[in-house]
Amino acid sequence: MIVDVHTHTPSHVAAIPEGERVVNDVWRPDRSVAATTTWEDHGLAAREAGISVSIAFNIAVRSPLETTGLPADPSRVNDTTAAFVRADSARRLGFLSVHPDDPGALEEIERCVGDLGLRGLKLGPSYQDFDPLGPAALRVYRHAAARRLPILFHAGTTPIRAAPLRYGHPLAFDEIAIQVPDLRIVIAHLGHPWQTDTFAVIRKHPHVFADVSAGFYRPWSFYAAMRLATEWGVLDKLLFGSDYPVATPEEGIAGLRAVAAFGAGLPPVRADALEALLARDTLGLLGLDPPASPADGA
Repeated sequence: MIVDVHTHTPSHVAAIPEGERVVNDVWRPDRSVAATTTWEDHGLAAREAGISVSIAFNIAVRSPLETTGLPADPSRVNDTTAAFVRADSARRLGFLSVHPDDPGALEEIERCVGDLGLRGLKLGPSYQDFDPLGPAALRVYRHAAARRLPILFHAGTTPIRAAPLRYGHPLAFDEIAIQVPDLRIVIAHLGHPWQTDTFAVIRKHPHVFADVSAGFYRPWSFYAAMRLATEWGVLDKLLFGSDYPVATPEEGIAGLRAVAAFGAGLPPVRADALEALLARDTLGLLGLDPPASPADGA
């Protein structure tokens, strides 16, 4: 069973009006990305790649991000994700998002878990412009740990000029794990370009993992990261994620497998280790039960 731990809730339920189409030219170095997508687009991409379970989310921000085209309004982002998950509940799990500085953040978490059935959190300290080690954030983390809700953090770089890079550095998550050791954490994107720091963090903390999303289209740094993960003995702490719609699951799987054949004469990354990453029990590692009616195969 392949679990895609990193997909974004589509921007539109059905057809996208021509005036609402958004194309982003900075997310990837190799091509533009259609930032506006539909539920059908997501479903087809997941099925074509053989994804059994997709974990979907968006990020609640207080002001619009630059040309993302993705739902981000805190008043609707969680309801949008919950509706999307309910449309294919055998193949989807949903994560909620809050801004830790909002006075009602804990109440929103409880609403999302109790009323909407969402199962974890997605936070992006750099995008949301909050101190990941501040008291408000720690209050959210402790609440999540007590409710057994994993948190997937956006980590690493961003092209958004107003987003502080230090808030996305992997070493912040080391300090979070020290203070809240029972919290299950996923560091997105291998924390690129600070992948080595990410590996140092996930090696020392049993409940901290990293996803490989948004890596393959920078082939040299992705190969180097996977080779470093091999040398540091942390390939078993890596989870598959696509970062849809920035990349499709099919692209992500092919790009991961391509690492095994990268560069004749270079130190190898074993193909069987990469296949094991795709087959990993991601839900079990994050303390998540499968969807109510799990999809059988693709």
